[in-house]
Amino acid sequence: MIPIRDELKTHRTPFVNYALITINVLVFLWMFLNQGRLDEIIYEYALIPARIQIADFFTSMFMHGGWMHLIGNMLYLWIFGDNIEDRLGHIGYLIFYLAGGIAAALLQIAIAPNSQIPMVGASGAIAAVLGAYMVMYPNSRVYTFVPFGFFARLRLMPAIFVLGLWFVLQLFSGVGSLAYLDQGGTAYFAHIGGFIFGLIVGWIFKKRGREPQPAPPKWN
Repeated sequence: MIPIRDELKTHRTPFVNYALITINVLVFLWMFLNQGRLDEIIYEYALIPARIQIADFFTSMFMHGGWMHLIGNMLYLWIFGDNIEDRLGHIGYLIFYLAGGIAAALLQIAIAPNSQIPMVGASGAIAAVLGAYMVMYPNSRVYTFVPFGFFARLRLMPAIFVLGLWFVLQLFSGVGSLAYLDQGGTAYFAHIGGFIFGLIVGWIFKKRGREPQPAPPKWN
């Protein structure tokens, strides 16, 4: 399933979310244009569990390993990040996003503390956004592309289903990856750590106000 957009309207322009997406894209383009120095760049700015440097927690969040990695992450951030910024405010959202990325990385490091494999990507921070969204707006409807052979179609689905299923898949994939943590691949436990962080923060903020109601569906 691929989410396309949600129905929740925002009350303020998500400047921080736009800035985060822009920075991610610009950093990726910089890496792409410096292919000859790519290994050096990754070693310098990626987060390596066996060689932790504080600055790398932040720089690694804006690096991506390929076009699909970047596009997938930015799609989720574009769809769900604006509503979390709307709820937390510009500064609060920025702090939440960065803290979510750190929490995500810490869980991955705890699982594989001696790993020499560089960690890059915004996935952990975006997972925090998804966790917060699922708690804050479980009844929001998300237009989701459901591929099913020749019968693929766009359907309206509740956020709690779309994001809940995403998290379950990360859990299963994370358990399955335990046998080959030293071989690289997706840092599933960063996704899990970020999502749990988002759930906690989302639950705290949800208690402070009522959930905005999405517009009634126009089609299904």
